[in-house]
Amino acid sequence: DVTVRAGEAVALMGPSGSGKSTLLHCLSGVLVPDSGQIELLGRPLGEMSEAERSDFRLRHVGMVFQFGGLVPELTLSENVMLPLQLVGTKTSVARARADELLDALGIGELGGHVAGMVSGGQAQRAAVARALGHRPAVVLADEPTGALDTVAAEVVLDQLLALAGEMDTTVVIVTHDNHVAAHCDRVVTITDGRVLTPETVG
Repeated sequence: DVTVRAGEAVALMGPSGSGKSTLLHCLSGVLVPDSGQIELLGRPLGEMSEAERSDFRLRHVGMVFQFGGLVPELTLSENVMLPLQLVGTKTSVARARADELLDALGIGELGGHVAGMVSGGQAQRAAVARALGHRPAVVLADEPTGALDTVAAEVVLDQLLALAGEMDTTVVIVTHDNHVAAHCDRVVTITDGRVLTPETVG
């Protein structure tokens, strides 16, 4: 069994094909594991219907993908606002929250820029803002710095962990990068779909 505490940052590591991304999808409720049970906020995801898991994910889980996953035709601000509006947040409140997070991530002046026209590092910072916009219980990040150069990767990682820490949001990061893992509180290694004993970093 693996228990992740509120506010903790955990790196999921393992060889390609070991099941890291599959586990991340199970944690998000997109997939249901063949055996075992996953609980978030004390609720077993496997006992929810697909619609209930979708609603739970929208309200309590933030996602960051390797290539951002922003809607390229929308502005950065609109991308950050989107998940908030999907759960009924007023547009004015969603816009203020988007502005707050984009400012905190150092790209507030780019809020009106179309996502498809900004740099990879800027887009990934906006993706972090989108993931944290609704103050989720957990952020699941799949190789969030994998497509960035070293400098941009360091900025994105530091900002993700700092902002999540301020919100007491748990962060689970799939990564092949030992440098990324070193920023986390623990490393969980996966081999052939099985979780090995978690290790405390440092």
